[in-house]
Amino acid sequence: MATGILRIQAFAARQSAPVEGVTVNIVGDGFTAARMTDAEGNAADVTLTAPDCALSLEEDNTTRLPYAVCSLTASKAGYRTVRIQGIQVFAGQVTLAQPEMIPETEEDRDVENPPIVIPPHPLFAGGGGSGRAPADPCAPRVLDRVIIPKNITVHLGKPAALARNVTVSFRRYIANVASSEVYPTWPESALRANIHCQISLALNRIYTEWYPSRGYSFNITNSTSYDQYYVHGRTVFDVMVRLTDDIFNTYLRKTGTVNPYYSEYCDGKSVTCPGLKQWGTVTLAKQGKTPLQILKYYYGSNIEIVRTNNIQAIPQSYPGSPLRQGDSGTAVFTLQRQLNRIAKDYPFIGKLTVDGVFGPRMASTVKTFQRQFNLTADGVVGRQTWYKISYIYVSVKDLAELTSEGETSSGTLSDGSWGGTALRTGSTGSAVEQVQFWLNTLAQYESALPSLAVDGRYGAATASAVRAFQRRYGLTVDGVVGRETWNAIYNEFRSIQSDNGTPNAYPGTALREGASGQNVRLVQFWLKIAHTVYSRLNDLTVDGKFGAATTAAVKRFQTYFGLTSDGVVGRTTWNKLYEVYNDIANKLLSSSLRPGEYPGILRRGSSGTAVRELQFYLYLLSAYESSIPAVGIDGSFGAATENAVRAYQRFAGLTVDGIVGRATWESLYGKASALRSSGPVVTLKRLPYPGQPLTVGSEGSDVLYYTILLRRIAYYFESVEAPPLATGYTGETAAATRSAQALLGLPETGIADAETWTAVEALSLQLATGMPNPDRDAAREMAYPGRAMKEGSVGPDVMQIEQWINGRANLCCGEGFVRDNSSFGPAETVAVKAAQARAGLQQTGTVGRETWAALRAQSCACDLEEG
Repeated sequence: MATGILRIQAFAARQSAPVEGVTVNIVGDGFTAARMTDAEGNAADVTLTAPDCALSLEEDNTTRLPYAVCSLTASKAGYRTVRIQGIQVFAGQVTLAQPEMIPETEEDRDVENPPIVIPPHPLFAGGGGSGRAPADPCAPRVLDRVIIPKNITVHLGKPAALARNVTVSFRRYIANVASSEVYPTWPESALRANIHCQISLALNRIYTEWYPSRGYSFNITNSTSYDQYYVHGRTVFDVMVRLTDDIFNTYLRKTGTVNPYYSEYCDGKSVTCPGLKQWGTVTLAKQGKTPLQILKYYYGSNIEIVRTNNIQAIPQSYPGSPLRQGDSGTAVFTLQRQLNRIAKDYPFIGKLTVDGVFGPRMASTVKTFQRQFNLTADGVVGRQTWYKISYIYVSVKDLAELTSEGETSSGTLSDGSWGGTALRTGSTGSAVEQVQFWLNTLAQYESALPSLAVDGRYGAATASAVRAFQRRYGLTVDGVVGRETWNAIYNEFRSIQSDNGTPNAYPGTALREGASGQNVRLVQFWLKIAHTVYSRLNDLTVDGKFGAATTAAVKRFQTYFGLTSDGVVGRTTWNKLYEVYNDIANKLLSSSLRPGEYPGILRRGSSGTAVRELQFYLYLLSAYESSIPAVGIDGSFGAATENAVRAYQRFAGLTVDGIVGRATWESLYGKASALRSSGPVVTLKRLPYPGQPLTVGSEGSDVLYYTILLRRIAYYFESVEAPPLATGYTGETAAATRSAQALLGLPETGIADAETWTAVEALSLQLATGMPNPDRDAAREMAYPGRAMKEGSVGPDVMQIEQWINGRANLCCGEGFVRDNSSFGPAETVAVKAAQARAGLQQTGTVGRETWAALRAQSCACDLEEG
């Protein structure tokens, strides 16, 4: 009896980390099974009885499904449940179910979470193939070169339909299309020929900027009337992933041309077309023809397959030949650095010495990586493994600060700020310790950098390490830490030091004697800094090894701060260590007071360290509660601090007198501590537009909220820059704003005015929660919303108008396109007036009930017939 395999792997967003402890229940026809994912995110394979493989090779089979069907539910406390229905399992094949586990927030509980439904395969049910080759006389925009995009944005419906846009990695998109279009049991030559077509068609859309040039904010649709089949969230077949990883950066073109060929195709049975016949590829493959011979059979002898290294977001292109044990050089160095960064989120892969030498340990690490990601585990880094490592590396780096779990403000103000004084041989103090710690951490990843003691004394060893860093990163090699070197060291440290996707976040498991690594090094460093203020605490060597001295230092710290003195760094001790370090870094503490210890009454006119601590807590609360104004941390209790205290007292239900007595202090410290220790699940309060534009120099919680919105957009859209997460609007924030304005079709001013704020917030929240379900909300499209819309209007009803305008413009050459950004601007006014003129209505540019109906009717007038 024939069987197939369902393989389950639970990941965080974009495979950035495995998710352990996910319960998966599988239900099929007379079949049930339960699995649990392990620390690697993997569950034991599920074997299902499947129809004979021969059924999927018979073009005339229309009576018996050639695959088994089952459903699964993946659940874990604190995460959104994933349900997938209609999973297809073929005899002799592996189906990959990789549920994306997204942590649940308070807001998510009110958001519908429908199941993913995989429809019957189109080769059996009909409806597959591609849209017709474009014959539009309107010249599209064309990129200056063919690129393989990092991500592709897919519109889940016809171009003008009110449907959701989803952004996925290009490789996952192609593996999905291949799994949705053809059977995995087909000969490999046939599969490769089909996948080449699917890649080339998608790259043609991207190269010509077919949809963006028409005002749409996506690259391609999943409608087979226009493009090709894609089922968001579906399971895929292992063979499709394997082949896609091998040829994802190839495409078809006609000899003598540059552009990717629009490789039209159809099943050749229920639908005919002038291009490739999917069933015909099986016949030709059985005759022994190669993929290129199959493609030439359908598209002509002047078709060729081209491979490009223009791959977005890949740190370095494949060197051209496989790397294996015994090799050395720059490419090996790159792999080691990337694998070490991946190991922060996949610790079972193992850490490597970054020396540029491919030794036995590296071969073992590569094999572990290959097994985890369903590659041939041979320890050799060929093209597939090279680009898979690059893809996962980029994923974990992308989510290093903005995670799928939400956002949080660490509250750190001066942790990485330049202090204004150059450090050189003979310097001493905490700033020297800070630099030594950063350099010592970098030395774990960069073999060119020597390790050194963190002792606060800038001696010959420190100067040598600084020079090595300057040499490695192209700075002036003088052994002096000025502003440029300080910032470069800190930025490089930040790029690699995030263990959990959030800098300084608790690693998830307690640290105790015998542990080692970067988390231990961080604990030791925090203890060492704490000793500089609290002399009764133990001084410590920062070496990354949790031995008896570290246990004793932890116990002393725990006793001093009223914690259970067991020498184990659990979540509570970790958070207290970071709190103390953070407060010392921000100059909030004196040797006589612990964090949060009541310093006595503070009022207008007070000054000193206690006021700085008060201001810091107010600053932190202002980022999460819009009624509390942001304050500067200068140690001077003036009018601004008094106003913030009064605002907090109103917020907390205390006596509003602007004086900080014990009750106000303890309430404020309690709430601030809860925010600081809550980790990345804190959800920022949604803020209204502040009433005036944000520009360089603006400060406060409005800026923090706005930068979080921008960073979410930047994660999904490569063209948008990610600004620093801060309460100050900097030049970097302005640059990020300009890139977002370009995406949204707004004037690129770099100023967050009301229009920019509204559009950025709308897109960011849309990305966070998803667009309405197009099937469930299809009726909305036809109903007039009951309000007139004109220039300045925003919202989903405006988006409907924009999609009707673009739907017509897409098919009626010469008519203008508008940006579908849910914002009614001058371009919409022009298009609406034209629609009113065609309908014989008064040309007001305002969409009332009659104009709404006219726009809807005219959008269908030039619509293509379903293919």
